[in-house]
Amino acid sequence: MAALRRLVGHNPNLSYTSLLPPTLHICSRGIASKLFVGGLSFYTNDKGLSEAFSQYGQVVEAKVVMDRVSDRSKGFGFVTFASEDEAQKALTEMNGKPLNGRVVFVDYAKPKSDFGGGMPIARGPPEPRDDSQVLI
Repeated sequence: MAALRRLVGHNPNLSYTSLLPPTLHICSRGIASKLFVGGLSFYTNDKGLSEAFSQYGQVVEAKVVMDRVSDRSKGFGFVTFASEDEAQKALTEMNGKPLNGRVVFVDYAKPKSDFGGGMPIARGPPEPRDDSQVLI
């Protein structure tokens, strides 16, 4: 955020919040509610997920999680609503209901955990040890 403020400077026609994607802006204000949707059909896409949940409120973002290798759905996704009330209504109405021929399970999304699945940092070979200084 600070970098955006510096980038925008004192330009009265531009604000740093106008440069943020809508999802990030809403989430940073703490008014969005994100739902986990499991049991999705492999044929469900982002648009279909958004359309299915939009009858319960304003969908800010709907994302089906895709496998990077096969480029197929992993069978789950996330739907972000503009308000907690809309998310609660969608959760109670859609949980256990069929969507594209599969029964979906809806719950509140849990915060993302960092599992350290990135590339390891190369630090080089271990330093040689001088065994003469080791106390026994």
